[in-house]
Amino acid sequence: MIKTCFLCLLVSHVMLGIDGAPKGRILQGEAVFDITNYGAKGDGTTDDAMALIQAWRAGCDGTGAARILVPAGKSFMMGEVILSGPCKAVKPIVLDIQGTLNANPDPSSYSNMMWILIEHVDGMIVTGGGTIHGQGQNVWKYADEGNRMPVSFTFQSSQNGDINNLNFVDAMGFHTKLIDSIDLKVSKLKITAPDESPNTDGMHFSNATNVDMSDCVIGTGDDCISIGTGSKNMLFQRIQCGPGHGLSVGSLGKRPDELPVGNITFLNCSLTGTTNGARIKSYHDSPELTADHIIYKDIIMDNVKNPILIDQHYDSKTKKEQSNVKITDVHFINIKGTTISKVPILLNCSSKYPCDNIELADIDLKPVPPLTESSSECVSTTNLKVTGTIIPPAPTACTVP
Repeated sequence: MIKTCFLCLLVSHVMLGIDGAPKGRILQGEAVFDITNYGAKGDGTTDDAMALIQAWRAGCDGTGAARILVPAGKSFMMGEVILSGPCKAVKPIVLDIQGTLNANPDPSSYSNMMWILIEHVDGMIVTGGGTIHGQGQNVWKYADEGNRMPVSFTFQSSQNGDINNLNFVDAMGFHTKLIDSIDLKVSKLKITAPDESPNTDGMHFSNATNVDMSDCVIGTGDDCISIGTGSKNMLFQRIQCGPGHGLSVGSLGKRPDELPVGNITFLNCSLTGTTNGARIKSYHDSPELTADHIIYKDIIMDNVKNPILIDQHYDSKTKKEQSNVKITDVHFINIKGTTISKVPILLNCSSKYPCDNIELADIDLKPVPPLTESSSECVSTTNLKVTGTIIPPAPTACTVP
């Protein structure tokens, strides 16, 4: 059973609003830096990136409370935007996106493969109810592993961030990345792209610590959520995923300098029509690292292909060396719904570093017609713990090659 006190885990994950600041309204004494006062046209064709950068600079370098405003009712086309700190402004500085930001549709205009980059900021709210449109529909046909497309929104090397009440649409590449950052709260985002759009992950985390993400609706052509190297102390609640590739820890072990991940919880989430559900994935021939204390609890699956999956042979046909990622202390609890897979529970671990202490508890995954039967499989797993009713029946033994 779970060794960690679950209520303690919840409490430790929850991060309150920054300095108690109310969201969505102007604070007393707060200066508003409207990008139209810095030359933004909002005509859909003029590049308004510099107006946003200049408004940011004025607010960030000021000594009072600051709100950078993208006003409602207009669409602002922008190329590459870099909003850098540290800021002198009173915390939190607010980026209030009420209107629509449309990316320059030419991917070659982004020197760092990032459209909007926020970096080196301590205490920031990004909100407003507006839309960040990546204009990816005309470039997805050029995207592949060797030709990555720009990320719409990156929050990097920052802390005490609160990102809420925004719409992300049709990113060229990933919709959002939160990397090298600590103490992050994310809520009430809607992230949308067609299921055939390549590499359009909803939100990717890398070296992110103390994350509380809740009440988001994500449907993309790749992972709804992906958790990469060095990420830890993360709680995801009430995430709706679909279409997409699921709620993924990984992929892990692709690069030689990756760091362990752990203390990750998905709670009260739902997946509809996704290719995967609760998934942990790692590459062959990886660096030695760990992925541990991972919980998927109270998850609803609707027509999901691979509802419960540990795949330590991810995208590794050309590499014979087994994965060196050690996966331990993983709990799949109260996962119910329907599946289109003949093997809805698959624990396919590394023969070099077998998975250890994996729990299946109260699983009910019924096949969708015309599928009438399903089963579970387990490879290279030690100390498999099974409690409650498991449908399909849990493996009676795990193969160790």
